[in-house]
Amino acid sequence: MVGREWQPLSAAELDQRLDLAVEEILEAELLSELRAQPPPAVYVHLMQTQPHVGPQVLQPAATACGPQVEETPAEPQGRLESVDSAAVKYIKDLLHSSKSQARLVGRARVSLSHTILLSLTLLSERVSYGSVSRRFLVEKGNIHKIFFSFCERVNTLKEMQIRWPVGEEAVDALFPISSQGKGQEDGEQSVPLVLGVLGHTRIPIRLPIGKHDVESTVPEVKRMKEEAHPDSWLNLELLCDRRGRLLHCTISKGSDVDRGSALRDKLKEHPELMPPGSCLVARTGYPLTAHILTPYVTSQGPREELYNKTLEEHFHILDQAVANLRARFQRLRYLDIGSYNRARAVVLTACVLHNAFLDMGWVVQGEVEREETITQEGEGDVDDEGVRRRDAISDLLLKSFES
Repeated sequence: MVGREWQPLSAAELDQRLDLAVEEILEAELLSELRAQPPPAVYVHLMQTQPHVGPQVLQPAATACGPQVEETPAEPQGRLESVDSAAVKYIKDLLHSSKSQARLVGRARVSLSHTILLSLTLLSERVSYGSVSRRFLVEKGNIHKIFFSFCERVNTLKEMQIRWPVGEEAVDALFPISSQGKGQEDGEQSVPLVLGVLGHTRIPIRLPIGKHDVESTVPEVKRMKEEAHPDSWLNLELLCDRRGRLLHCTISKGSDVDRGSALRDKLKEHPELMPPGSCLVARTGYPLTAHILTPYVTSQGPREELYNKTLEEHFHILDQAVANLRARFQRLRYLDIGSYNRARAVVLTACVLHNAFLDMGWVVQGEVEREETITQEGEGDVDDEGVRRRDAISDLLLKSFES
């Protein structure tokens, strides 16, 4: 057990800890000398005129001698404070229960609890390896190994955490496509219940060496949005239920624009995955089938407009789930990783932990970005059965609305 959870620190890490200890001693001595000295006249004047600024005067001197730790945005602080011992223990138990018995690597091993907390810090905050190295007193090069080893272990939990609902679980996940259309029937046709909302988002990553457009004069951030190389993005395709829990996810390179084809084929081969009278809803660009309903690309009248408006209400569920995922794991806003496989492992780790934290009741509410809601694409693949079902459902919705 000791060999699995701990190994002696390397010489470099021992030197680092010694340096930090000396810095803390020197900083404490300097602060004690400053406190012993009488306050300067400027300080006394500020205390008399603006009493509320008094405690802030010595703050720069207190940090000037210490290690320069990067400041994190105010938004992620509440999230990281919520990563308490209960969350670490929950993930630790999940890792112990997984099928993979691979050991977490690292020349200077830290405990599994510290490994989890270190990795969650990298995922939850947009901080550098150097900042995390100073915070956890672990060599920067070793953090890289520990983090990706953690991601590989968490990836083995995908089938356990991101699973398709079946049986009673699937029935409980169903919700009406429209409150007005609930229970309306016309012969053998009825307004279906929704199992989940299908969509995608893009995760920016660092381009591999050799694929940068070095001659472009457009600023880097603007170039990422307007002249982005296909490989500078990962496509994250998600299917979530009404609670925002992920039921399905696939991660592909940015050049892959074949929306939902794998899921369409899977449902065609295994129709039993869809409860009777149920469907998935997706935006334009996804295939229209008997199981996946998409909006009309061109509105021809009140029937089509009502149908599109009904589906649009469900798309907010997916937009909010994506916003919550990004808010919980700030690292997904930009992955400074040039390896597709490693970037994919990090994204999948965030998706698995997203569901795990929902099971714990730990909810993070993110703000929906406008760019996520603007996905104007042409109609995807269409089959005849999907066209007939969409027309029948739009007719039922219009009848229900008129009545």
